[in-house]
Amino acid sequence: MSILPYRKAERKQKRRQLDQAQVVHAALELLDEVGLDELTMRRLADRLGVKAASLYRHVKDKEELLALLGDEISGEIPLASPSGSWREQLTAMAWNVRRGLLAHRDAARVLAGTPPFGPRRLKHIEDVLRVLRSAGLSPSEAARAAYHCNNFIMEFVADEMRFAAFASAPRSSRKKIFTQARKHFQSLPREEYPNLVELAGELSEDDQDGLFQFGLEVWLRGIGDLAK
Repeated sequence: MSILPYRKAERKQKRRQLDQAQVVHAALELLDEVGLDELTMRRLADRLGVKAASLYRHVKDKEELLALLGDEISGEIPLASPSGSWREQLTAMAWNVRRGLLAHRDAARVLAGTPPFGPRRLKHIEDVLRVLRSAGLSPSEAARAAYHCNNFIMEFVADEMRFAAFASAPRSSRKKIFTQARKHFQSLPREEYPNLVELAGELSEDDQDGLFQFGLEVWLRGIGDLAK
């Protein structure tokens, strides 16, 4: 009788337990890589090495996944310090949100297209309302002011991201685009478009930070008129 050589018993590898946090984290990575339009449940399942059906144990559907992504992105955005004037606090909040949204591809579209659910996202909204109320705004004024501030930041960042993608295309660059815009405005017939010709330089200025701060100042002045 032949004796078989000794072999150490191989342990079966335990299947990695998937949870909702892992799903959301992988979805955020995928968002940065492919963008919102290409973020699908099937592609996310491939990233995680599971079948698409497995994802639905942790998220009900893509709509819920995007809402969870909105909360995840919000959790990365620092809350402003509660010290300082209401104007200083709102300014810090707005800049924090803009920087946080720019950190992830299509983040502004994700938040703009999902309901404001999730504890971390709600905390930001609560903070904005707190400061607006402390400035003396009525409940109705605070709610409406917060709505318009959110729209301003989301649309501004979404526009920034769209332009950044356009400017990174082959045979294109930010400098070239703004130079072409300035030359185009300057070439217009002055008798028909006197202001476009005169303001060609200002209209084609590449200063996103300055543009954001200007829009924020316009909003803050409106809040100041309402403040008591």
